[in-house]
Amino acid sequence: MSRIGTTFTALKAQNKKALIPFITAGDPVPDRTVPLMHRLVEAGANIIELGVPFSDPMADGPTIQRASERALKHGVSLRDVLGMVVEFRKQDTATPVVLMGYANPIEAMGHEPFAAAAAAAGVDGVLTVDYPPEESASFVALLGHHGIDPIYLLSPTTPEARMAQIGKLARGFIYYVSLKGVTGAATLDTAEVARKIPQIRAATSLPVAIGFGIRDGQTARTVSQLADAVVIGSRIVEEIENSTAASLPDNVYTLVKSFRDAMDGK
Repeated sequence: MSRIGTTFTALKAQNKKALIPFITAGDPVPDRTVPLMHRLVEAGANIIELGVPFSDPMADGPTIQRASERALKHGVSLRDVLGMVVEFRKQDTATPVVLMGYANPIEAMGHEPFAAAAAAAGVDGVLTVDYPPEESASFVALLGHHGIDPIYLLSPTTPEARMAQIGKLARGFIYYVSLKGVTGAATLDTAEVARKIPQIRAATSLPVAIGFGIRDGQTARTVSQLADAVVIGSRIVEEIENSTAASLPDNVYTLVKSFRDAMDGK
């Protein structure tokens, strides 16, 4: 079982849900990423979603786009991101790390070199927004050969047939994009999410994570009662963007801990 599977199994035994914070690698500066990853774990993160900076994202709203721009100004590449995971693993061998990004950097590196390097670095999952399931069976098989879980997105407009197809390919967990649009674009309609979850459960036995539009503890708690995991992205990136260098680690810790406490009913 992968680190992701082990994490969900352990949390289920404790009657807890996974908290998955997202940060962009290299934001605000490269040497802050690994310390921030450790701070996320200290605050109660169970899995870390690490964004690979990209110049032309299609799923990310303005907040995360600016984070990518800040990282790219420092020349942060996919190889640099893998190096950050290597550094993180020197102290933390338990917390799963999922890379979230787009196809171009992977294509530039090559599927096999990327999969091998990601596995060697200690990456547990890869979410590539623009690899459609209809065209990624060979890439999924390659990731599986290296012990990496392919993570897929489902959205409110995903038809049932495509859900079933994704359910067969995905490993680790399913990421349900809970609203139409890009990250940080709107307020989450939890009632609509509640209506959709049974349809997703029918298509997969994997844990279901919900993200997009979760900006406060109460919403995170409500969502955690519907799914197996909560993904927080734009709100954390906003905190990074608005913090000084000195206040950044504690501000992010306090924010993420507030989500963890809310999810745990504290």
